[in-house]
Order: sequence, then structure tokens, then C-alpha cells
Amino acid sequence: MTTTAPGYWPGMPSAPTQRADRLALLIVGGGPAAMAAARGFRAVRDDRRIALVSDEGRLPYRRPPLSKELLRRETTDAGLPLEPDAWPAEHRMDLVAGRVVALDPHARRATLSGGRTLDYERCVLATGAEPTRPPVPGVDDPAVRVLRSRADLAAIETRLSHDTRVVVIGSGFVGCELAASLRRRGLAVTQLTQERAPLEARIGGWAADRVADWLWADGVALRVGAPVSGIVRDGDVLRVHTAPGPAAATADLVVLAAGVAPRIELAIAAGLDCPDGRVPTDARLRTAAPGLWAAGDVAAAHHALAGRPIPVEHWGDALAQGEVAGRAAAGDEDATWDGVPGFWSSIGHRVLKHAAWGDGYAQARPHRHASGAFTVTYHDDAGDLVGVLTHDRDDDYEAGRREIADAARRRIPAGPDGVGP
Repeated sequence: MTTTAPGYWPGMPSAPTQRADRLALLIVGGGPAAMAAARGFRAVRDDRRIALVSDEGRLPYRRPPLSKELLRRETTDAGLPLEPDAWPAEHRMDLVAGRVVALDPHARRATLSGGRTLDYERCVLATGAEPTRPPVPGVDDPAVRVLRSRADLAAIETRLSHDTRVVVIGSGFVGCELAASLRRRGLAVTQLTQERAPLEARIGGWAADRVADWLWADGVALRVGAPVSGIVRDGDVLRVHTAPGPAAATADLVVLAAGVAPRIELAIAAGLDCPDGRVPTDARLRTAAPGLWAAGDVAAAHHALAGRPIPVEHWGDALAQGEVAGRAAAGDEDATWDGVPGFWSSIGHRVLKHAAWGDGYAQARPHRHASGAFTVTYHDDAGDLVGVLTHDRDDDYEAGRREIADAARRRIPAGPDGVGP
């Protein structure tokens, strides 16, 4: 006798029957959302087998230290794992090394690159994102690297010595973390950005100027308003040209930190529509495909409080979304993504904490405090708080997150499913 597996919502087509060889849950991805999905599922259901497929062939691990503590040699690989090696066996999870190349959500079947297939009842797509390379000549030189994985950091480390000259391209949070961390190792670092000041598009001019001051104080040669036009090899070194700009920056190593692109190829091949380059989901992380959830960088999830899709690329939000997806896949009808997106960033020895909806603001209001601490509040046209940025003001950060959520609750009444109108 077969029974319909729990965790399906009304109207879901062709809910599969349980079979001994069918996975209760398949997780595709090797990042924080993937690990959180496994933990979330197991928190609700402790029976039957699940599997996590990672093309890195290892359990998901902490990535933020790659551009900070690990690069600065202030910690070791021992501090990276999200869970101990024994976790899969203790929680009946198979860790599968490989890449899923095809996903059929109607047949509930995934195909790996070697031809192996995995049948499942539910699947969480947590394929994450990958660093982008700007479309300029020379970005494919072996001395031009990106940083997303532990293997990427190892490749960078092999090119570092006491006198290595590094050019960091990009001024997002990862770019600034990289530049500051490399300087703390005593290396000559030039950072190139097309912005007027680092992070200006995200945090506004006043706060961006503070970050620029930090980088200069740490010894980073910061060049602003300098879009890269090409990278040219000149013997043993690279010349990084900007247009317009001063003389080319000379480097032994170039690290790209020019943003990431969600890995949506598998979702598209599975028949999902991915407007704006992400997989749309509801607030319970369900996609339009039967038995398929998506979480993390690859998802454009509807936020229960904001009342609209909020794409995020933050570590903490990937963990939160992954847990919701895992719990929802296990049948928890109360699992909903409703936390205010936010993250921390360490630029050298200085910590920024940022929480915001991330889709714009009308006004930024800086507030200076003693000893260089500051808070910036971000407001919409109605004056409601939609973001907060702090340095050495943890109480302001926590209060800001609460007020952002409260403002959203006042403006968007929840619908019967808790998602909003």
C-alpha cells in the first residue's frame, strides 16, 4: 500500500507516492541555504532518507571568513564547517559529490553529470551564485582570480608572497573586505572602482566616504571613478587599464570582486521562468514547479512583510531562506520568510552592520556618535524606515531592524496565508 507524502499544498499536481528508492528530499547546492534546508527538514521530519548534492564534494561551510579572517590568517580551516563530518550519518543524509545537470520536476528526477539519476519527492534548489567577470580584454589571464569558494582562496594563496602587488577590482562589501585583508597582510593593494566612493550605490554618499577613509587609512591605494577597460600582460606582470584614468595599475595578481550572477541554468532547463535572473518563489519558498522549492542567491522570494519579491545575496538570509524551504518541504505550514534582510561586514578591523529591504530608499540620514561610531537610517518617501547601517552601534542596529519590520507591518496587512495582498 502506498501513501501520499505530506507537505503538499492544495492543487499541487501529481503528488508522488512514497517509494523505498525515492528520496524524501533532494537538496541541490553546497552553500548555506542547502545546509539550512537539510537542518530545517530534519527539524520537522526525522524519518526517511535525504540527499545533498554539492559540486564541491564537501559539506557546506562558512564562506564569509574567506575574504576576512581566513585570508588574514587569523583562523584556520577548522573553523569553516557548518556541521561536523558526522552530521550526515547522524541525520540520514547522503552527501553526493557531483553536479546536477538536469532536473525534471514533473517526474521528480534529477540527473547528475555522470549519468546517475536520483528520484525524489521534494527538492530544494539552492544553487547559489557565481562571480561575474567584466567583459574586458584580459580577464581570462591565469593571474586574474575570483573568490567564492575555498578552492578559489587556495588558488589566490599560491600567488601570494611578501612582495606581491594586488589589484582588487570592485568596491562592494567583498571587494572592500578583500582589499583591507590583503593590506593587513602587508601587501601592496590597489582597489579600482567605477563608483565615486566604495559602496555608494548601496549605502549612500556619507557612509561611502567613511569606508573610503578606512581603506585609505589602512594603506589601500583607492582609485574611484575608474572603470576597468582592459588587463594586459607585460612579461611577469599585469597592467590594469581604466578609462578614463591615470597610468595603468601594475599587479602580480588581480582579484575580481565585480558582483555575482545567480546560477539559474538548471532552473531554466527545468522549465521555470526566471525574470530578472532569479527563480520566483512565494514566501514559503515554493516555486511554480511541483515539489520544488528555491532558496538563497538563486531565489527571488516574496517577502511576507515587505509584500513583494526581495532578492538577497547575504549569508544570513541564505540560512534563513534555506531553513524555511526545508521546513516547508517537510510539511510545516507556518514556515514563512519574514525576517528583515541583513548582514555584517568586516573591513579590516572595523565592522559594519546593515539591514534593509535592499530595493532603494529616498533619504539617508547620518548620525555621528563618539569615537567614530555612526548610524545611518534610510527612509522611503513616506518617511518610514526601510534600512539601517551601523558601526559600533549594535543597539541602533537591533532597534532599526525592529522598526523596519514594524513599519512594514503597518503598511501591508497580511493576507489569509500570511503572505500579504
